Amino acid sequence: MLTVHSENELQLAADVLVIGGGPAAAWAAWAAASQGAKVIIVDKGFLGTSGAAAASGNGIMAPSPENWDKVVSERYRIGKNLASSRWIERVIEKTWLSLPLVENWGYRFPKENGESVRQSYYGPEYMRVLRKNLLRVGVQILDQSPALELLLAEDGSVAGARGVQRQHHRNYTVRAGAVVLANGGCAFLSKALGCNTNTGDGLLMAVEAGGELSSMEASNHYAISTAFNATVTRGVPFGWASYTDEAGNDLGGYINGRRDPSFLPNALLKGSVYARLDRATPEVKAVIEKSHFIAFLPYTKAGIDPYTERVPVTLILEGTVRGTGGIRIVNDNCATKVPGLYAAGDAASREFLAGLASGGGGPNAAWAISTGQWAGVGAADFAKSLGAHANERVARPAGQAGLRSATLGETRSHSPTSEFDSEAIVRGVQAQMFPLEKNYLRSEQGLLDSLAKLETLWQQVQKRPKQDSVRDVEFSRRAAALTAVARWAYFSALYRKETRSEHIRVDYPETDPNQRYYQATGGLDKLWVRRDWITDAMSDDKPQSVYATRPVITTQTTPSISTKL
Repeated sequence: MLTVHSENELQLAADVLVIGGGPAAAWAAWAAASQGAKVIIVDKGFLGTSGAAAASGNGIMAPSPENWDKVVSERYRIGKNLASSRWIERVIEKTWLSLPLVENWGYRFPKENGESVRQSYYGPEYMRVLRKNLLRVGVQILDQSPALELLLAEDGSVAGARGVQRQHHRNYTVRAGAVVLANGGCAFLSKALGCNTNTGDGLLMAVEAGGELSSMEASNHYAISTAFNATVTRGVPFGWASYTDEAGNDLGGYINGRRDPSFLPNALLKGSVYARLDRATPEVKAVIEKSHFIAFLPYTKAGIDPYTERVPVTLILEGTVRGTGGIRIVNDNCATKVPGLYAAGDAASREFLAGLASGGGGPNAAWAISTGQWAGVGAADFAKSLGAHANERVARPAGQAGLRSATLGETRSHSPTSEFDSEAIVRGVQAQMFPLEKNYLRSEQGLLDSLAKLETLWQQVQKRPKQDSVRDVEFSRRAAALTAVARWAYFSALYRKETRSEHIRVDYPETDPNQRYYQATGGLDKLWVRRDWITDAMSDDKPQSVYATRPVITTQTTPSISTKL
């Protein structure tokens, strides 16, 4: 690998650059290295401790082969005819075959009757093992090095990325033949456990480079948490809770013995809700305290017995992290529309796996393992196809909103005279995305009102960003990414005029069987939506294309948008 150091910038070169630090990124880097590629991975935090997976335990959708048909059928049903049974099956198969590798690398799965039970992982140990394995196979890891923008060659193919290194207070550039975006979804800085590194950076980078997003209307997943420590979003224990209002009246919340997912949002819109885990039997207590131990830490610290005392609960927005929307992938190797650019894990749209429903937990874990490897192999093959002089291509930075040029100083923004306040931008985005009455219960007028406010914020991030330090650079870019993702989410939600899975339109309360399409979206100053109609024959028989396209719908997100619908 070429390495050039200077006081203000680090310059590196490799075959494949992986952006991200969670399971999908780690699997992508390993897979690319296994193809003989020279790999660099850059993470916003410390690979192994940052991100949602490293924060706690998680299930894995990896049933034994005799149960594959049953699980595929169930996942397809949950996806309400928008998921792809072929993709679900290949994700399950790839994950099942991959988990023994983790065990060979040093992870200790629990044993039953002498056999390993590979149905879940303990996040910190799982990520420690993945990091150790990357170092073993020669992957170069840059920690505390958030990537900010992609580099594009003259032919429009990706040529690397640029970012900043916090601890060294300098810029860096990595030239690469191919890039994998595996830097997570977007939880809008809601403080959901492990998700504050998930700010939609990869989605913005992909669109700036010419890529597309898909199913962004499925970007409003909320997760239950105790209100007195609103960060731990592990919902399993609350499946054994009784719910009451302020006065202690029973609120119900169950349908046929299972927690009603729509109960809590609607109850919270009416007032405070309290939970007590008094439905848990001793056997259940033993299981959930072992598998979801981190969910009990807030109780322990507060000196609360959750089985006998009721506590206030709330919902935290996890956005696309446990939602579905993300970068649109166009083939089995998780390539994007941009040559040389691949997407994996939460950064990629999981519509093939989940439709518009949440894939949170086991399905998302399997998606990270499988798509990470497919993207890594695809990126390695693409880089090899460019030959030995790939990193000699003329390249330009693709970043726009919230960035300046290669060194701190010159601006790329439209207005050189005024600065925008990154923290104020973030608060403005959150004011539109957090409230249940805006994002959970959607309506045309509500979406239009929020889009108008988000458009104002987008105009503000075109101004000169404050970038006196590497932290300023990161935060101004983050503010732009959050604003961009919010606009794509609501714009896509505006055009899907039905209620389906997590996308709820109060003005279109029914699921329309005729709306069997994915919604692609993109654009920066001018947003667009396209319907990609699903055809069963193509979905099953032609893996390179799972839909047929229809004309593009294009408009501006201005207050006058209502006149164009």
